[in-house]
Formats: sequence, C-alpha cells, structure tokens
Amino acid sequence: MSTEETSRFVRLRVELVLEVQDEDAVTKAALRRLTADPDLPAEERSQAEAAVTEDTAEALAYLVDPFDLVSEVPGVELQQASWSSERTDYDPDSPDWDLDEEDGADDEEEGGIG
Repeated sequence: MSTEETSRFVRLRVELVLEVQDEDAVTKAALRRLTADPDLPAEERSQAEAAVTEDTAEALAYLVDPFDLVSEVPGVELQQASWSSERTDYDPDSPDWDLDEEDGADDEEEGGIG
C-alpha cells in the first residue's frame, strides 16, 4: 500500500474506568488547574469551579486532557477531541464490561490488538 492510499487521520477510541480513592484530592487538583488557567474568563471559571466541586466525575473530565495523552507521540497532531465522564457501577466480572466484545471483530480488520 502506498503512502497516498494510507489515511492520514486515525480515530483512536479509548474507554477508561477509574476507581477514585480520594475524591477530595481529585476536586482540589481540578480547582488548582482552574486557578492556574489565565485564559479562563471569570464567569466560566465560577461555573467550572461549581461543577468540579459538586461532581468528582466533572473534576476528572477537567483534569484528563486528550491533548496530554498524545502530545508526546512523535509524528501526530491532535485534530479534534471530545470526552465526557460519568459515575458508574463497575463489575469486572460482568459481561457488560467486556470491552473486546464490542469491537473485537473490527480489531483484526483494522490491525488492532484483540
């Protein structure tokens, strides 16, 4: 396959399940990041502070930045990202949490790890 036939864009899907062991530490880290952001207008800052204080999932969404995940990868530039967070019940033994089941068939076709 020549370089001209290869797509220059790749969609990378990542799903993380995190166990929050110290909600207060997560909230404080998000508030510190908000305070350190000089480009954030005062009205947005106050809304963001309220959101991260009320919901640890919001605090995590503010702390986890897709750009940070790929900024050190050579030869790539993040074009677009969206992400969200939500509280969830997690049971690693439940078939609902078998991440390979959802996209396992596509992994081989796309050259992924199955």
